[in-house]
Amino acid sequence: MIKVISGLLGIALLVTLVSSLLFTSYSAYKEAETSWERHAHPQEAGWSSDKLEEARQYFISLNSTAAIGIYKGKILFEWGDTAKNTNVHSVRKSFLSALYGIYEEEGKIHLDSTLEELDIGEGGELTEKERQAKVEDLLTSRSGVFLPAGEESRSMIQNRPPRESQQSGTYFYYNNWDFNALGTIFNLASSADVFQDFQERIAEPIGMENFTLNNTMYRLEENRSYHPSYLFSVSARDMARFGQLYLQNGEWEGEQIIPKDWIERSTKPHAETGNEIYDYGYLWWVAKEGPLKDAGLYSAVGRHGQSIDIFPEYDFVFVHRVDSTKPSVRFLYRDVSQKQRLRLLEMILDAKLPVEEG
Repeated sequence: MIKVISGLLGIALLVTLVSSLLFTSYSAYKEAETSWERHAHPQEAGWSSDKLEEARQYFISLNSTAAIGIYKGKILFEWGDTAKNTNVHSVRKSFLSALYGIYEEEGKIHLDSTLEELDIGEGGELTEKERQAKVEDLLTSRSGVFLPAGEESRSMIQNRPPRESQQSGTYFYYNNWDFNALGTIFNLASSADVFQDFQERIAEPIGMENFTLNNTMYRLEENRSYHPSYLFSVSARDMARFGQLYLQNGEWEGEQIIPKDWIERSTKPHAETGNEIYDYGYLWWVAKEGPLKDAGLYSAVGRHGQSIDIFPEYDFVFVHRVDSTKPSVRFLYRDVSQKQRLRLLEMILDAKLPVEEG
């Protein structure tokens, strides 16, 4: 019994120590150099400092490692290390969506092209029915191609429907085969590749400060699929720039980076998902009801708690990060769930002061 109690005390002390270190890292974090402008004080920008502090304390209690809020194009708050490049996980898919919008406008990609027309296959080849899936079906995760893929989560594997059980364009299944095949299709259309195009056509024009091609990689899992995953490590600050680009309808300093029409189309719901909060657009999650829909929320979301949350009605962009390389993600703490992230968002938005009528 004494040994058990001693062991439990040891674990408790370890948890307390790690929590203390995490708190110290948040409170002692010094702002790295950035070209982002800042609001001098939340209260002057129309936000309650006290309520934002309550939200920050909740943030500290989670497994979160960074967060940043951009209001009217300026930093409202930064928590944690917002300059560190870490794996964005499935947020990568929304990056690819932006590139598809550029290439569609240039006539290099057509959403009604089929896998058969594009000569996109798989190791064991696709069936005639599967080859009829269109690019748009893949963008909405409704290809009807139910095959193993790289970077799959356990839930993707467990929930995969039987092959040829659904017609393309009719059934939503969050499917990395679709997303990775879209990377292959893009690279066939591109004179470079996903990463170089992202750097030259998005990252550089909007002034991403931490992103480099060294923070990207293809991961080919030959035992699963012919199509590699395209992985990005990006800082919270640079993700916020991407979110701000969308908030500004694809325009940055007078230049139309992403077609406005594409942003409108890609961030509207195209597929019902069964998710309580979101339906699905073109590689974006779109709020489907309640106050979040009223605020115009659409999100890029990744495993462990990564997100870019865009609120057009608030002129506000929020980025949330969990560094999945930290041991705490796998050992002492759980991931930040969708419920926790949205609770944090609720607390932040509750800090917005009502506009006084003059």
